[in-house]
Amino acid sequence: MNHVNQLEVWRWAMAVLFAGVVGLELVDAAPPPSYTKEHAIMIDPTVLDPPSWWYVPGVTPSIYNSDPDSLDAYKTTDKRTLALKPGKYKFISFTFDFPFSVNLDGKLEFASSLDQCVEGRGTQTLIVRCKRTYPYGGQPDYTYQ
Repeated sequence: MNHVNQLEVWRWAMAVLFAGVVGLELVDAAPPPSYTKEHAIMIDPTVLDPPSWWYVPGVTPSIYNSDPDSLDAYKTTDKRTLALKPGKYKFISFTFDFPFSVNLDGKLEFASSLDQCVEGRGTQTLIVRCKRTYPYGGQPDYTYQ
């Protein structure tokens, strides 16, 4: 028996063993409803100036189109409500991006290190206040209070 056949036999044996341990009905089961429920999450980047474009990969149109006149991506001049399932996402603009997540209750979570540029933890509205965390001049868009 050659190496490729041995590998296939091993994979098949492991799949059968796994199916026997967890039960076939668990392998084919759908995720619980709380994981598939879509939540209305508002993205509000309207304080950004000058206006630009943004997107959430896999959810909204991309900003990486070569022609700005035909770009379908969302502008920062408008609030948008997205239907998001619980999971991890990323807000991306040309100069600032960050990860965020939607929990099972439909509330936003993101790193506390973003608090000076992003608001809305524990709510359903993500407010983006900074165009970038460190502009070219080395000074942040935000002020410490």
